[in-house]
Amino acid sequence: MEQSLEHAPGTGPQGAGVIGSLPVVDLHPAGTERSEVEVTFVLPCLNEANSLAGCIRAAQRCSAEGGLRAEVVVADNGSTDGSQEIARGLGARVVDVPEKGYGSALMGGIRAARGRYIIMGDSDMSYDFGEGMKFVAKLREGFQLVMGNRFAGGISPGAMPPLHRYFGNPFLTMMGRILFRSPAGDFNCGLRAFSKEAFETLDCRTTGMEFASEMVIKSQLKRLRVAEVPIRLHKDQRGRAPHLRSFRDGWRNLRFMLVMSPRWTLLIPGCVLGLLGLVLTLLVAFGPVKIAGVQFDLHTLVASSLMLVVGYQLCVTGAAMRLYTLQTELGPMPALLRKLQDVFSLERGCIAGVLSTLAGLALIGIPTVQWAASGLHGSLDSAVTLRLMILGGLLVALGVQTVLMSFVMSMFSITYRRRI
Repeated sequence: MEQSLEHAPGTGPQGAGVIGSLPVVDLHPAGTERSEVEVTFVLPCLNEANSLAGCIRAAQRCSAEGGLRAEVVVADNGSTDGSQEIARGLGARVVDVPEKGYGSALMGGIRAARGRYIIMGDSDMSYDFGEGMKFVAKLREGFQLVMGNRFAGGISPGAMPPLHRYFGNPFLTMMGRILFRSPAGDFNCGLRAFSKEAFETLDCRTTGMEFASEMVIKSQLKRLRVAEVPIRLHKDQRGRAPHLRSFRDGWRNLRFMLVMSPRWTLLIPGCVLGLLGLVLTLLVAFGPVKIAGVQFDLHTLVASSLMLVVGYQLCVTGAAMRLYTLQTELGPMPALLRKLQDVFSLERGCIAGVLSTLAGLALIGIPTVQWAASGLHGSLDSAVTLRLMILGGLLVALGVQTVLMSFVMSMFSITYRRRI
């Protein structure tokens, strides 16, 4: 199939739009019901005239050889090179998607798909749709998402830039494994398949290149059955500069991962920082302490108070983000988190925050009263008063944060009906 992909008539720059020797098969005649289609090949397209014909023919060949009831949907994102006419001439169904972006194009094509299963892949002939039966076999076994793995199947010379091959893709795959325990060995492989029913449960929303990461992350968080098959990556035949921007799109993928994993990006660092700050604060709260000849005093108290405030803020922000993603993206909320949300209600949070604030103001008030008693011009013992001011400020800061975050988190407990 590699030879037929790279040398099939009509797939190069001079053959764009030429049907060639392979007969055009209408895989989805007019009037066919969605239930009669098992597989939809979805191809996002933006000016792919040089390679689109080869991709469509490969999908048609896969369908004919595998005996599939299939259709090819080209999700066009505003092509101006005649890609739409090439697709229609080969019997594919063209869906116009006006909103720009890789994710937008794919979501438009998937929504229009009539098949029970979806096979998606780029339209530049870097992926061989003739390998589609590998994916279909896994889907028929009951897997809900089937990922391709280019590193397991082989990468043709010049098919992947060294930066992507040895750093970008391995790094993003490693982050996916660490942050989400994803089993995928090739996190950003563009050739993948899934059931349409499973995709609808994911509620994917990103419109750019991070759409690929969103699908894998949500599949893992929603505990879908995921499988992987080796596939070969070929040198693309697009004949133009790629739409992908390495650093921009790589950062968008990484940013999405970090935002979707507040446990690792906020909660765990916040707990570590806050716990260290709390230990140091308690150590010097009542006076200087000398350990192994090293004295810890007011400077340590200032630093530890800052660590405690920042760590606490990271923790509550991470908790809020986690509740938000569960409430609006992933749901339903685990029973443990639901119980914790009930325990730390708005009322309890406000009471705790107010008590902490009042305690802090009381500590601040002690040196303030002493200063007022001296006629506002007497000197105070900074070793005592400054310690009280720092501890008081710490309690006030923590109390105010608790009250504010109690209001924020209470918003996530409000259930509502989405507009249809």
